[in-house]
Amino acid sequence: MGDHGRLGAARLLLWALAGALAVRQAAAVLRMPPGEWLSGFHLPGSLPGSVYDTGRFSDTPFAGLVLKPLVGLAAPSLEIAWTCVTLLCVAAIGLVAARGLPDPVPRRTALLAAPVLTALMMVSLPVREAASPGQTAVLPVLLVLLAVFRVPGDRPAGFLVGLAAALQPALLLFAPLLWLTGRRPTARTAAVTFAGATALSWAAMPRDSWTYWVEHLAGTGLGGAPDGLVNQSVHGALLRLGLTGPAEILLYGALAAAIVWIGLRRAVRYARDGQLLLAVAVTGCVAVAVSPTGWRHQLLWVLLAVAGKVGKRAADRSVWPVAVVLAMTLPSTMLLPNLAALAPVRDNVPLLTAVAAACAVPFLQRSSAYWREPVPTDYGQPAAARWARVPLLPFWRRVLSRPNLLLELLLIRVGYSLYSHIRAAAPTSRSLAEGNGSQIHGIEKALGIDIEHAVNHAVVNTPWLEAFFNFYYTSFHFVVPLTILAVLYWRRPGDYRWARASLGLATVLALVGFWLYPLAPPRLMPGLGFIDTVHGPQDLANPSYGAMTAISNQYAAMPSLHFGWSLWCGIVIVVLAPKGWQKLLGALHPLITVCAIVATANHWVLDAVGGAAVVSAGFGLVYVLSGPRGLQLDLPGQRQGAGAESSEDESSEGEPSEGERKLRAGARASS
Repeated sequence: MGDHGRLGAARLLLWALAGALAVRQAAAVLRMPPGEWLSGFHLPGSLPGSVYDTGRFSDTPFAGLVLKPLVGLAAPSLEIAWTCVTLLCVAAIGLVAARGLPDPVPRRTALLAAPVLTALMMVSLPVREAASPGQTAVLPVLLVLLAVFRVPGDRPAGFLVGLAAALQPALLLFAPLLWLTGRRPTARTAAVTFAGATALSWAAMPRDSWTYWVEHLAGTGLGGAPDGLVNQSVHGALLRLGLTGPAEILLYGALAAAIVWIGLRRAVRYARDGQLLLAVAVTGCVAVAVSPTGWRHQLLWVLLAVAGKVGKRAADRSVWPVAVVLAMTLPSTMLLPNLAALAPVRDNVPLLTAVAAACAVPFLQRSSAYWREPVPTDYGQPAAARWARVPLLPFWRRVLSRPNLLLELLLIRVGYSLYSHIRAAAPTSRSLAEGNGSQIHGIEKALGIDIEHAVNHAVVNTPWLEAFFNFYYTSFHFVVPLTILAVLYWRRPGDYRWARASLGLATVLALVGFWLYPLAPPRLMPGLGFIDTVHGPQDLANPSYGAMTAISNQYAAMPSLHFGWSLWCGIVIVVLAPKGWQKLLGALHPLITVCAIVATANHWVLDAVGGAAVVSAGFGLVYVLSGPRGLQLDLPGQRQGAGAESSEDESSEGEPSEGERKLRAGARASS
């Protein structure tokens, strides 16, 4: 199959994925009872009532004027039609946006951009919320894109932009963008259309117009509290920080003016540079950020900002798209830890992403030397000792350079959040877990290694030892692996990738064990007399076992990642540490950990065996996929020490030497 055939097959698969995600989204909406779904419109069933009587409708009076007659339709038909039209609009946005990519567009990008963007939008938070009844946020995005990229003529295009602004007033900022980029007739038509639609709604619904524009200042407070997390605007963020009154209004006005000034200047610059899709996305991000109420379902503009290129190195090009996709698809609690100090950032992740796209992210100009040819990634020589049957995929090639720090932090945090959610969702049947616990206990008796009870009680009778093992169990589980990863990232980037990949694969295999074999630890086995030294006495008659059950799956015990991660730490330290005393400490860590998990009655001995098995499998899979550790090309300028090199920061200035260029060329050729 040639390149054309492979691209065609990939495109079909991606469209099939987008379609499956659309069906999933439609099924989630249509499972709601029609009567309950219809109540989500928050509109009165009869025409004379006010659209804001419930206090939950948040759109403009013009939107209410358009939507209000729909309430009289049959609920099932309206539910199906509304959901289908919303999802079709999302697909249309993907198609139009893909056509708006700046020239020249590589063939692969041109064919795959539309299905990839559509699939991402289908799983994004804005689309998931926009599929709710009464939400019109998707339609204005489509109207603006059609006006900019598809509709010929100034007046039709301006009419569509003005109609979008009538549904979402902050989008009137597109009129200055059009004016400053030379499309003045379109800008005038957009302003006239917005004024006409607003006047029409005043004439038809004067009470509602007064409520929206005067009493609630462009809808502030309608549809939800202005300081609620769903209001991802600068105004909402300031209210969440506790600012109120005239001081908050003045600060909000100053920040909004600065964002508009900086964002529109950048948008005009990108439009003149030929990056019109990026200019549209930046303007949309500005509109949502400065609006008094920037609801999350209005943040689809942020996803369109992935059209911009960021970074001089090829290895850095994926950082911005990955950050945007994570911010727009995952809850903020998965992106940042639940710490009070991080609350201002965690509560405003979508807003901060929009403001960054509008004002801060250094998108490349098309005239940049790095636009088409970024600094290439240096790869080591292929590992001759790999299994010949396993293809060397680009993802597994041995990279010499240090990975991007922001991307690594994002992936580690999201990976751990996914691990926590999957672990918490693993089966928690008490009878099954206790049955498996009895099975493990029986196997250990047969093997003569059922030492848990004796060790547990011996430690309980020795207070200082009990305190030591409790401290060790609760303190080093996360600190030591993260410290090792940080040191390797800074000093040994090649070994960092090897160690990180092995740890990640071992953790994934452990999740499979949690799902297939829920296991009650000794401390939760009734009738065996174990003492929980860490969490205190457990009420075994209570299935919840106290507060720990609310934050962790108590039956995710086989294999033991407490021991598995400590064994991984020990192996990495023993292999890489330059000094003997460091290797000794590394070897002691898993030994002390296995004593701690048994002494505190948190694991069986065989749980540690399971932890060792998944860690061994993790290292083995890395060997199979990318070859043995240490097969990498040494580049000039790398610091030598401890038997291994540490690559210098690639951002250092200056031209590479002739020898370095030859080595890099050889590495790319051999890859």
